Amino acid sequence: MMIPNWLIQRAFLTPNKTALTFKGKKWTFRELKDEAVSRAGKMRSNGLEQGNRIALLGPSNDEMVFMIHGCLLAGLEIVMLNSRLSEKEIQWQLEDSEAIALIVSDEIATSLHTSNAHIISFSSLLNSIENPLEMNEQWDQDQTITIMYTSGTTGFPKGVRQTVGNHVSSALSSVLNLGLNESDVWLCSVPLFHISGFSILVRSVLYGMEIRLYEKFNAEAIAKDIQDGVVTRISVVSQTLDKIVRQLEENDSRAHHSFQTVLAGGGPVPLNYLQRAREVKLPVLQTYGMTETSSQTATLPVADCIRKIGSAGKPLFFNQITIRDTNEPNVLGEVLVRGPHVTPGYIGRFESLDPLEQGWLATGDIGYLDDEGYLYIVDRRSDLIISGGENIYPAEIENVLVSHPSISEAGVCGQEHPKWGSVPIAFVVCNKKITVEEVIDFCSNELASYKVPKEIRFVDALPRNASNKLVRRELKEWLVSK
Repeated sequence: MMIPNWLIQRAFLTPNKTALTFKGKKWTFRELKDEAVSRAGKMRSNGLEQGNRIALLGPSNDEMVFMIHGCLLAGLEIVMLNSRLSEKEIQWQLEDSEAIALIVSDEIATSLHTSNAHIISFSSLLNSIENPLEMNEQWDQDQTITIMYTSGTTGFPKGVRQTVGNHVSSALSSVLNLGLNESDVWLCSVPLFHISGFSILVRSVLYGMEIRLYEKFNAEAIAKDIQDGVVTRISVVSQTLDKIVRQLEENDSRAHHSFQTVLAGGGPVPLNYLQRAREVKLPVLQTYGMTETSSQTATLPVADCIRKIGSAGKPLFFNQITIRDTNEPNVLGEVLVRGPHVTPGYIGRFESLDPLEQGWLATGDIGYLDDEGYLYIVDRRSDLIISGGENIYPAEIENVLVSHPSISEAGVCGQEHPKWGSVPIAFVVCNKKITVEEVIDFCSNELASYKVPKEIRFVDALPRNASNKLVRRELKEWLVSK
């Protein structure tokens, strides 16, 4: 099956519609295409030909958007590198991916010293001549266009292939659930190198929808956009949702009546956050997805955001979800998914690893389906704490901790124990002074005794990745170092 080249088709259909806003400047889809074509031609003059695999590294700004679309028009496979990786991690991914070149922003290029890759800085590319370019107006749905590395929480990160068909089916499934308005504007403050950010770029050209891009998360500015009706949708993780809600609460304001959706991913969102968001008129739809599924697999429908609070919803139209080894409702197990949005495989070190088991992707997440087929994610299987034979899910304890008015963030991990095997330890960030005893007493009223943290550690901040997701493996390192 052939699919129209996204940007070429969109610029033809709605050339004068606003495609991108960044720091007060706007570009239409025609202007976005022109910028991308120019960069694609300059890539040709730098020896990059259709089918080449290159790596791309830079901030989430307007130039990065032009570079991404330029790479796509030039027919390149893009290895999307995380700008928060260490130089050693970047080097590993460059070698594993066998990218023939690294296109990198100038500010990052100056700090790279060990890479053996052919480095092309943004400025040197922009100063290149522009070679004539033949662009494919149709794409094969099985063509790999992006490669994103997993976070490597259980070992080496895997380079995940994402095809044209993967991205298109993800975007179409999403719009069938969320709907689409002519006036939609999606605020993007999540990294463009991450599937959450890249998927917004895909939706923009498929839907003809404006993106309001932020290079970095800014709760005050974003809350103002939401209350003033400047944007209609936004993607968040639980921490950024909490910051937006707090800002609206401090302003004694509410979301504008035109605001449609907060799409919340990156793991379960504490119920306290969801309840407070409802008070400031933010309709939060939890969603579930991963790098291997090109963003969303399940998302809560708008009509169910109150009735099924805490759920990640039903599988989107083209997708399926089951729980390993059970067909019964409300039974915990590993979440398995399948559908046209699932990766065909990996590259590099894990190229021979088949991601599917009889057609199903094993996610490593623990959850259950209720009697109506709604998915509830409990935690990562790798983060499970087994204490005295009892299963303890850190997210459940974190959920309780952040419901305390003096605690703004919480992270929980297991610590080895000679008697119980492992016990939960909590790291908390406070917005008001509170004692260890008060935290323990609060938890004791909400949790079974074996789930109550055996130690509370107060910290200034929690370890988070570029998408603001909590990195629990670093908490385990803190147990030894702090």
